[in-house]
Amino acid sequence: MPIASPRHAQHPVLVALGQAIRQARIDRQISQEELAHRSEIDRAYMSSIERGQQNPGFVSVARVASALDMTLAELMAEAGL
Repeated sequence: MPIASPRHAQHPVLVALGQAIRQARIDRQISQEELAHRSEIDRAYMSSIERGQQNPGFVSVARVASALDMTLAELMAEAGL
C-alpha cells in the first residue's frame, strides 16, 4: 500500500478529485483495477487517489481522465475544482 502524501493527505481538493474519479468509474461500470490498468497506474495507488490520500501528478490525472473517456476539464468540473 502506498504511503499517504504526508502534507496533503485528506486535503479537500484531493478528496473532491478522488470522489469524482470514483463516481465516474462507477458510472462507467469500470473496476478500480481496470481503471488503474487503463491509466498505467498501480491499483493500490489508484485506491489511494480515490480516497484522497495521494497528491497525484498532472500526467497521472490526465491519464485517469483519458481512461474514463473524459477531458481534464470535465473531470475537474465533476470534482467542483
